[in-house]
Amino acid sequence: MDYWSICLLFVSLFSTILRTGGVELTFELPENAKQCFFQEITQNVTAILEFQVVTGGQYDVDVILKAPNKEIIYKQIKTQFDSHQFVASSTGAYQACFSNEFSTFSHKLVYMDFRVNDELPHVTVMTQMETYALEVHKNLNSILDYQTHHRLREAQGRKRAEDLNTRVLLWSIVETITILTISVGQVCVLRTFFTERKR
Repeated sequence: MDYWSICLLFVSLFSTILRTGGVELTFELPENAKQCFFQEITQNVTAILEFQVVTGGQYDVDVILKAPNKEIIYKQIKTQFDSHQFVASSTGAYQACFSNEFSTFSHKLVYMDFRVNDELPHVTVMTQMETYALEVHKNLNSILDYQTHHRLREAQGRKRAEDLNTRVLLWSIVETITILTISVGQVCVLRTFFTERKR
């Protein structure tokens, strides 16, 4: 490949990456709270809503996905993670709401990926460069998805390890206090056996 072919490859690659729309974020969902997010989607375009509770409580939330006409497309109660793909029936703002209203004290951390698959214009003939750029773009998206899932699993494992460490530490403190109390009590009891009683 010459210099201009390489430049064209990178320009095509970045232009396809920039075309991909959607919202990907990790947010805090307090107890007794509800948060909604909106995404503009064009009619007949495929979109995917993916979510996972990273930390907090029983790792579950209520999820509702609504169309612009308020029709419920997808609904889950107390779910830890899921993925839902749909085709937009109309153009407008689609609403994804996450609810933690059933929890009175569990603060949660939720990951959400609301991805819109903007299709590239259909052409009759694609150059070899465009074909390679599209293939690289798809592979990069797959890698990003794998990395995101690994980061989420790592965050969940770290949080559970920290909780377990805290419980072990508290239990060790309680055991230490108990052992010291029993030791002092035994010493006091033994001293009463060897002290001379006054007449």
